[in-house]
Amino acid sequence: MTTIPQNTTLLKELVALLEAHRRVTRQQRVFARIVTLVLAEVLVLTRHTVTQLLITLGLTQRDWSPWYRLFSQGRFDIEHANRVLLAETLHHVDSNAVYVIAGDSVQTARSSSRIEGTGWLIHPQTPPFRPGIHTGQRWGHGCCLLPAEANGYSRAVPLRWLPAFTEGAQRQVTDACREWEATLEFASWVRAQLDHHGRQHQPLLLLTDGGYDTLPLWQALPDRVILLTRSAKNRVLHHLPAASSGERGRPRRYGERAPTPQEVWRSRAGWQSITLTVRGRTRHLQVKVSGPLLRRGAPHRPLFLLVVRGKSNARVRRDPLPFLVNAVQDAHGQWVLPLPLDTLLFWAWQRWEIEVCHRELKSNFGLGDKQCFNPRAAVLSVQWSAWVYALLLLAAYRTWGLCGAPPVPTRWWRGAPRWSLNTLRRALR
Repeated sequence: MTTIPQNTTLLKELVALLEAHRRVTRQQRVFARIVTLVLAEVLVLTRHTVTQLLITLGLTQRDWSPWYRLFSQGRFDIEHANRVLLAETLHHVDSNAVYVIAGDSVQTARSSSRIEGTGWLIHPQTPPFRPGIHTGQRWGHGCCLLPAEANGYSRAVPLRWLPAFTEGAQRQVTDACREWEATLEFASWVRAQLDHHGRQHQPLLLLTDGGYDTLPLWQALPDRVILLTRSAKNRVLHHLPAASSGERGRPRRYGERAPTPQEVWRSRAGWQSITLTVRGRTRHLQVKVSGPLLRRGAPHRPLFLLVVRGKSNARVRRDPLPFLVNAVQDAHGQWVLPLPLDTLLFWAWQRWEIEVCHRELKSNFGLGDKQCFNPRAAVLSVQWSAWVYALLLLAAYRTWGLCGAPPVPTRWWRGAPRWSLNTLRRALR
């Protein structure tokens, strides 16, 4: 009979991360409840409700109210916990390297319309030709991407889980917020935290999808933040205005209209080849860079347009992908790309990790299972689940790296290329 030794290092790393959060609460007994609930989140085999966590711990015969007051009375300081978590990620990112973050919106389904932040949203699991609706909460998710390995793998670790509730949602203690506003708040917060830790000169790269290519976000983008976002194929762009030659009146803010991304990828000249290794696969890409350009309404924000296309075959044919990134000035006052082109494209492909994070949180970790009717608890309980998930990922990363994993107790399966959330929970159990 084959026996597998337990990996005590993983548990030690998790305990060390929890000890780093000791100052999140003032009282030792409250901190003890937090540690106990974290372990219950790993051990529970059913829905991740507070009741099921207490059943897993065998504490149903005692008073339940102290456990619920962790969320309803705000005794768990999520803002302090997020700051500690970001500080822990800085141990793995050199101060001279780029710190990569990603922003996206995500929904949590709710069974009652009386829960804080619940409103009618488009159901993500309905077909696009017949969209449906459901009751749920909308959130702004901000995560960091851990440094990639040579095989092109990375991980998304949630740093902040901000409410982005709609205007028509049930709101008592939370203000309405748009998706891009939540991402803007997250980027400003990360920039301030890096400055607080003495990393004023560290580049900060923000990755978003096409839904965040909005004019208000470009207008309010904080200084020393690089935004790389998907764009539309018919995006209207303008060249920089020519230098004025004594003309009367106000100087021009925009130049001639530039070709749209769709017109750019139809031309044959100007393409350059780049080879990237992403998630264990080698990708051969062709890229065309145009710029500096301007969007009407943001004349102070020069941009570069990156049009990327890969190899198509008879079975798969994909349209080229347009990206926009804000430009920076070099020592000679010329507008250039903020980071090397291959670095921008590599991290643009890694944005998919935030989607993997959403799937694991909602499918395997019970995000939104805690149906709390207290307004504060309805928000804090979801943020708690994302925080615990981030702790587990960071502990596993410190133990195994990005792709290493414990041996699999089977003969017919050698294991996945990298560890999953199920592998992590099985090793902890």
